[in-house]
Amino acid sequence: MDTGLTTIDEADIEKHRAVAQGMVTRVIVMEDSGSRSSTALAGTGRRFVSTVSTGSVRRTREVELTKTIEAVRADDVLLSILQHTLLFRARRGIAVALAIGEVFAQGSELESLQAKNSRSPLEGEEASRFKRLLSASAYVAAFSFASYLLQTIESDAEAPNDVEEPDFLFDTPQDALKSMVAGLDAAIGGSKDDHDLMSRARAFARTAIEGLLSRKGRFDGLGPFEDAHIRIDQDDFTIDGFDVAPGQKRKPLVMTFKKPNEIVGNHIAKYQAMKLAKMLMAYDFDRQLNPFVDLGGFLFTFIGDGAPGTGKTILIQMTAGLINEYCRIAGYPFHYENFGVDQISSYQGKSGQNCKQFVNNVLNPRAIGFGTVDDIDQVAAKRSDDRASAGQQEITGVLMESFAGASTVVRGNCSFGMFSNYPENVDDALRQRAGARWLVDGPQTRDDYIDIFVLLAGKNHKIPLGDHQLFDAQIIQRAVNTAYEQHSKPQEEGLQKVYEHYLGAHGEPRTMADIGAYLHMIKEAEPRFTGRAIKNITDAIKMRAMDIELPDDWFEKPETFMHKSYDDKKAMIEELRGPFSMAMVMQEINRYADSEFRYSDRSDDAAVSTMIRDARLRERAVREIEEMKKQGRWNA
Repeated sequence: MDTGLTTIDEADIEKHRAVAQGMVTRVIVMEDSGSRSSTALAGTGRRFVSTVSTGSVRRTREVELTKTIEAVRADDVLLSILQHTLLFRARRGIAVALAIGEVFAQGSELESLQAKNSRSPLEGEEASRFKRLLSASAYVAAFSFASYLLQTIESDAEAPNDVEEPDFLFDTPQDALKSMVAGLDAAIGGSKDDHDLMSRARAFARTAIEGLLSRKGRFDGLGPFEDAHIRIDQDDFTIDGFDVAPGQKRKPLVMTFKKPNEIVGNHIAKYQAMKLAKMLMAYDFDRQLNPFVDLGGFLFTFIGDGAPGTGKTILIQMTAGLINEYCRIAGYPFHYENFGVDQISSYQGKSGQNCKQFVNNVLNPRAIGFGTVDDIDQVAAKRSDDRASAGQQEITGVLMESFAGASTVVRGNCSFGMFSNYPENVDDALRQRAGARWLVDGPQTRDDYIDIFVLLAGKNHKIPLGDHQLFDAQIIQRAVNTAYEQHSKPQEEGLQKVYEHYLGAHGEPRTMADIGAYLHMIKEAEPRFTGRAIKNITDAIKMRAMDIELPDDWFEKPETFMHKSYDDKKAMIEELRGPFSMAMVMQEINRYADSEFRYSDRSDDAAVSTMIRDARLRERAVREIEEMKKQGRWNA
């Protein structure tokens, strides 16, 4: 969305090119010497670290970024494409940052104070205010430069973990950018090759942004920049206040999309996925809120479980395809990302950083996001599993905090889906942070199996269909109603016993007190059924109350619904909403509780199987030891 878009003329950037060229050629900076030597260890490109503290000593350092970049391929007088890219982006980034600093000055009191100060030195309160705003301008320039590098430099290599923050200076925008150039120079010094050069430059940009955001509270007067929306089309660069961009330029989403009519079975999961896609498109970019969050029923997190081959992957492809198509029609940016086992790192802390970056990419409030964690049981570990890697434990902690932590803010622009063949192996607390449960059990009935065979077999044959109404069982509303009705009574054996006991003691539930009594009886039978489970159930009930089919024609043209104001969207949705019934309540309780009993039973079965196997191995070992003793071969 280009609401409040600020444009910067190319001439306003070009006028800073000479200054930028000077900065990448040679600058002199004052910095703490610390214990870092200026002499590289032979063959490593790394610096000697002294054990003697020299923290109070400040010295000048001459920084020649161009020469540092040239040194990566010292045997070639010409720069490689990647070397030239980094040098050009650094120079261009400085010019852009200085131009953005001027935009900040124009939007605040700084410009007028600078004019006054040029005529005669400011005094008193005006001088203090001028100094504060000048420091804020320096902060904005440094943040803009780091953001520019992060968005315009690409690298697929794993980021190093030894890149340090720059020695920030915030006296003036020029001083701030000199300190950033010095930090970049230190970060890329000793790069092994071009790819290492680019990965270290990106790591520096990310580290610098994190350091800047941690210092943000020190500056007064940043308010005008908070709501800034600046785009430079020539560089495909966007800066939205202090929102951290996902870190790379948007690439067209490339994946095999599936349409709803290509999925057989999985009726409830398919129906909720179709609803989720439409829900996301109700997001209002100006208000940064979705009416479904306000009214209830928005699906922020969910978990899909089922046996291998039941259709979890094509469900992801269908959901992403629907959202992508709606975003294309509306002209909204769409970000899809999957977090997988390939992002578990051997570096301590890096797995957690990768996971946090994945979450931040999807949460970006300037885009519609859909994030998936496939095979969650392999990616995130149970906290009690001492065989899991440190990286898996880090990911578990990050996901728990991100999905329902103290700092979690649900705007309604994105949703996260976790998928697993073995959800019982997922940490209980993480699993309960999934607001909805999708049982992905694939085709079930005779009609389902006929439909899926005909669909996959294609048309290159003349075999008659026979006595069957093709795809009649897949008509979504009828199939969903049938699927929901099945949950009027529990499906899992453990919950069936609780339900029968409840009916014997209380009869059919009629009041809120009856529902509470049933929930308490489930809690007594299954300790994992906590207050968070009740919240997830009530969210699902609200979603059923919002179980409205947003008309397809709302999404054919953006002005019909997607581009309307927040209040208009909310009013249109409210007109379709109805109250929830006792039948809906019992179905959602049984659906959620069934999943907990199913996970618990599987977990217990797996534990019992392990104990039986261990007992059998012990007995076998005892027999073999006795046999070896009889033969005189046991020398223990």
